[in-house]
Amino acid sequence: LTDRSGIKIEVDDPITEAAKLVDEGYIVAVKGIGGFHLAALASLDDVVLELRRRKGREEKPFALMALDISVAEKIAEVNQVHRELLTSPEKPIVLIPIREGAAVSKFVAPGLNTIGIELAYTPLHYLLLGNTRDKYLIMTSGNYSGEPMCVSNEEALRKLGKIADYFLMHNRKIVNRVDDSVIRLTYGKPVFIRRSRGYAPSWFKLPIELKKSVIAFGAMLQSTAAVALEQYAIPTQFIGDVEDYETLNFLEGALNFLIKSYGVDVKNSILACDLHPSYLSTRLAEEWSKTHEIPLIKVQHHHAHIASAMASFNLPLDEEVVGIAMDGVGYGVDGCIWGGEVLRASYSSFERVGMLEYHVMPGGDAATNYPFRMLMSILSKSLSEQELIELATKYQHALPRGVQEAYVVLKQVKQGAPKTSSTGRVLDAVSALLDICFFRSYEGEPAMKLEAFSKLSDDVSFKTSIKQVNGVYAVDTASLVKDAYEMLMEGYDPKAIGGAFQYAIGKALGEIAVKVAKRNNEHVVISGGAAVNDFIIKGVCDALQNFSCEVLLPSKVPVNDGGISLGQIMVALANAMKM
Repeated sequence: LTDRSGIKIEVDDPITEAAKLVDEGYIVAVKGIGGFHLAALASLDDVVLELRRRKGREEKPFALMALDISVAEKIAEVNQVHRELLTSPEKPIVLIPIREGAAVSKFVAPGLNTIGIELAYTPLHYLLLGNTRDKYLIMTSGNYSGEPMCVSNEEALRKLGKIADYFLMHNRKIVNRVDDSVIRLTYGKPVFIRRSRGYAPSWFKLPIELKKSVIAFGAMLQSTAAVALEQYAIPTQFIGDVEDYETLNFLEGALNFLIKSYGVDVKNSILACDLHPSYLSTRLAEEWSKTHEIPLIKVQHHHAHIASAMASFNLPLDEEVVGIAMDGVGYGVDGCIWGGEVLRASYSSFERVGMLEYHVMPGGDAATNYPFRMLMSILSKSLSEQELIELATKYQHALPRGVQEAYVVLKQVKQGAPKTSSTGRVLDAVSALLDICFFRSYEGEPAMKLEAFSKLSDDVSFKTSIKQVNGVYAVDTASLVKDAYEMLMEGYDPKAIGGAFQYAIGKALGEIAVKVAKRNNEHVVISGGAAVNDFIIKGVCDALQNFSCEVLLPSKVPVNDGGISLGQIMVALANAMKM
């Protein structure tokens, strides 16, 4: 046990002393088996808020670690599936509905109705928790937000000294950084949010034996990389958002770890990456391709999503599916930002047959960070400029510069670019409309809070309109958002509006899948970050309930960008066979 300067504190039992310090409201950095955690009381608002301030983590939920299953059941509504996951050898974090009246600060997971819980998975954690008053603590990654988790004692003291008050450390070297895995239930079944400790690197058997190894660099957000050799694909542990040098370095290090461990001959390999030219992972792949003089295959983002899901079910190489890919952002082949797509796809190729209609993203990334911008953009198709300014006046707090900024947003909408078909941006707009979230402080926040806020009710439903644009079916989301706006003005329950809207998005995409499926399309495959949404998946499944296709939602690989690297492996493999 040391203080934040690294000076050793002489005590008989460092673990018991660390538990006392946590109970007194201090933040303690704890070295585990895959990296450092930050441990703190989850039951005191002041402690949780101080941890948020020091860590630079405004709203993103913190995970909790509980001593055992009986402690977890005191703070969350644990069902049988949750119990099996929590007590499994892998010991993931499981997102579970919070129990009413639980002694958990509202600042642990602001605006959400679930909390992430894992059970103590090492003797150190068990002894630490056993000596605390609550028997559960915040146990969040030991890093500044956006950076990889610290793994060495020296690095932790240097980087976490302004966050943690004390350090509980051991002298075992962590040779492979690995975060905790995260799982939630969608439509009653487990799906990965983060596939890492306990699950990676485990293998996916491929439908063919490889002549050359494949190395995939993944995407950008919530990312992983992967290698494939002989008859197996091996994704890395969770890497995170590849937006800075440190995370990019982690990505390259994780790839080199697998390459060394499995004896991959890089010179006799094929590389695969995302189509997006600005992703740091794409640039790294280009650098490897140039350095090693080996081929690089660039894979469209949503094609990779569908190929990943297909591979997770071990579908054969000649299989063709209808794929529904729903997420926040992916670079489209037309230069627009995709994210609400229906594809007729095989491993080797795809055809876009359906989509959510395009909307302008006023200000580009600003429209992602401030959802009210997307709301104004979508409503501009049905409301006058005066009506939109009146709406902005009513929602004064929705834009940093208030109504003045609204005038700028309308000018940007008229400029007409960039355009997006993103499911995430439409959900963001409705999240703002229903006064749920006006600033995105972490990936998926507006949509996650919208899902937590919403409910289904017989009193509210939406009529969807699907039109054809240049031979591609498009969901008229502008009309859906306008209907939601009018219902809200008429006094309908906002929770019911939110639930019905999300359900309608899923149902419309499912209806397109029915329209475009051929007789040989035996499966409808669902993937993308928004594919964890209960309301949307119920809508898709209801639309397909009388259809002969089997609906497949992956449970072995993340549906978010954590699964992209596996999809890139499969697309590269299928295309390499044509060379």
